[in-house]
Amino acid sequence: MRILLVEDDPTLGPLVARNLAAQGFVVDTAATARAAELALDAGGFDAVLLDLSLPDGDGTDLLRGLRARRSNLPVIAVTARDGVDDRVSGLNLGADDYVVKPFATEELVARLRAVLRRPAETLGLRLAVGNVEFDPTHGAVVVAGRSVSVPRKELAILELLMRRAGRVVARGAIEQGIYSLGDEIGSNAVDANISRLRRRLAEAEADLTIHAVRGVGYMLTVAPTPDSVKGAA
Repeated sequence: MRILLVEDDPTLGPLVARNLAAQGFVVDTAATARAAELALDAGGFDAVLLDLSLPDGDGTDLLRGLRARRSNLPVIAVTARDGVDDRVSGLNLGADDYVVKPFATEELVARLRAVLRRPAETLGLRLAVGNVEFDPTHGAVVVAGRSVSVPRKELAILELLMRRAGRVVARGAIEQGIYSLGDEIGSNAVDANISRLRRRLAEAEADLTIHAVRGVGYMLTVAPTPDSVKGAA
């Protein structure tokens, strides 16, 4: 999952970003409201962690603008404003949750995962395609009942492909899902990760196939079983 962290504190921002990355999130950061607007215009985010006190404006203005555009992007307000009126105001403006500083990373991650579970059409509690199951909350992959360890970038690709099984996922969407805006992306970085993921799934005896669609991206399908092939014949 790709997160936009809007935080101007030069110590807290990098710390939160590192902690979220350690939990498997891809994190982009913005230290101003303007930088956040530009990042949001680029798109590709699954949620926003929004500091309400920014050097060039109030985070509530950014939130108000998002909701005015009818964006349902999950937003968690992260702020030192701990008054009841502040919390009520933030929630009424469209924040999905409200976290008061200082906070524990575990709480922030739990709240983030909770809001990410809400849009049921794209974010289920558990994904299952063929004999592969994926639990987004814990980053756990199970193939035919056996747990399989999958590195973070491959895990992000697998989740993207499983959520769109049977449909082509554009290369650009995959890049957005596994790299932050500041990352340097090699020309064959996605292909290399796909290749490793294919090998890992094959070794685990997954019945999934990742197809390359030339010039577009990749698509995940369930490989036909011998019995289904015989039936078709």
